[in-house]
Amino acid sequence: MYDLLVSFYKYGFVIIKNIPTVDNFIVKFANSIGSVRRTNFGEFFNVKSKPNPNDLAYTSLSLAPHTDNPYRNPVPCIQLLHCIENQVSGGLSTLVDGFAVTEQLKKDFADYYKILTEIKVRFQFIDQTVVLENWAEMIQLDELGNFKQVRFSPRLDYVPMLEKNKLDLYYKSRKKLSDLYNSKKNRVEFKLAPKDLMMMDNYRVLHGRTKFDPDEGKRFLQGCYIDFDSTEGKLRHLKRKFKI
Repeated sequence: MYDLLVSFYKYGFVIIKNIPTVDNFIVKFANSIGSVRRTNFGEFFNVKSKPNPNDLAYTSLSLAPHTDNPYRNPVPCIQLLHCIENQVSGGLSTLVDGFAVTEQLKKDFADYYKILTEIKVRFQFIDQTVVLENWAEMIQLDELGNFKQVRFSPRLDYVPMLEKNKLDLYYKSRKKLSDLYNSKKNRVEFKLAPKDLMMMDNYRVLHGRTKFDPDEGKRFLQGCYIDFDSTEGKLRHLKRKFKI
């Protein structure tokens, strides 16, 4: 567990093999690290194609790189995705390091980086029984001006009224950021196998998938969220226990 958590904080994601796929085991695994963060999607959620979905995740369409739940305050920190079945040739998982991309943007397009760290946009999710909303920057810095978090979900963000020159700059900046996130050179792509469990830093890593044909077979993943205090607390405990 110690090596897993160290690798997670270093790289932003880890994949754990041979996790049992029975009885919603993802919840048991998540609670072994900390506590599950319940959302309006429940304690855990099933990711598979279904009729009349309230989210693109529940379709067979491709998903561009994004972070989950940018409309929440606070945003869930860590996402777990557990592969139960995967019989399709498509549906590859994709990951992008948001920290690396924003560092590239900061170096090559400083004015774009600056406005994306300053302008708060409205992220909103509307369902039959809830309206969730949060105003925040697409690139959020801490009080010292260091990287803290990225939020990116183009279907859910609304830009406020700005002066024309600032609005033009904002959209150019947002487009450049999107191009970098969607660039093949910034993306890793792989297929999750049954019993694989992927753990991702939702503040740093964007995730997505390629499209798939549901007629080929079943693609079934389960997901849930936990927060950093859970994993940080577990890591400190392990360091104390083993005098690391």
